[in-house]
Amino acid sequence: MNTDLTRLIQLQRLETAADDARRRMADHPARVQALDARLQSARDLLAGVKARLTIAADKRRTEEKDVAAVQTRLARYKDQLLEVKTNREYTAMLHEIETAQNDIRTREDRVLEIMLESDELTTSLKKAEAELKTAEKDISAERTALETEMSALQKEIDRTTAERQKLVSEIDRGVLSTFEQVAKNRKGVAVAEAKNGLCTICHVRLRPQVFNEIRRNASIIQCDSCQRILYFAGESEAPASVPQV
Repeated sequence: MNTDLTRLIQLQRLETAADDARRRMADHPARVQALDARLQSARDLLAGVKARLTIAADKRRTEEKDVAAVQTRLARYKDQLLEVKTNREYTAMLHEIETAQNDIRTREDRVLEIMLESDELTTSLKKAEAELKTAEKDISAERTALETEMSALQKEIDRTTAERQKLVSEIDRGVLSTFEQVAKNRKGVAVAEAKNGLCTICHVRLRPQVFNEIRRNASIIQCDSCQRILYFAGESEAPASVPQV
């Protein structure tokens, strides 16, 4: 194989590996942000349950305080009932007692409802605490994995950069210039395999004479369509049929 073509294939592999590493590193902030969002969501869920429990406890204390106040008033009504002198006063006092008793029952029912709600919230609290603990553990492990990955990606970039510097110094200047120009215009991909008579990237069919020449890997040949530098990777294909002139 042509020496410069061999080096260009190696150079393309280095460029692709470095680009992949840089893209993954560029995704790092978003991935960290996603972890932060997951953790905050678990914390918000726990905080929400705690807040609802606090509200329920306040409501229960208020209702129990009101029940005690009505019970005090009821006791006073019962004492006063013994002192009334007319039927009208007696009837009015019975009405006050009944009203107070109904008020107590209503408030006690609300206290019971709040207690049931609190039991459910307590169960939800335990679940939310467990979920937060699991989330903290999982996210911590994922952060560690991300940092390890970032370190590995940086090492990969450093490696490919060093190898690239050495490699480009060994490539003909004109050939390297062609590579760099095509890479600039083709999103970093300047070298492509030719297979089954096609450029494997743009998928345009190559002229038989051109494909046969590419199969030799003896010179720098560009795709007529996408301008990428072409090479042939294997010897499993038969030469393309060249029309007789």
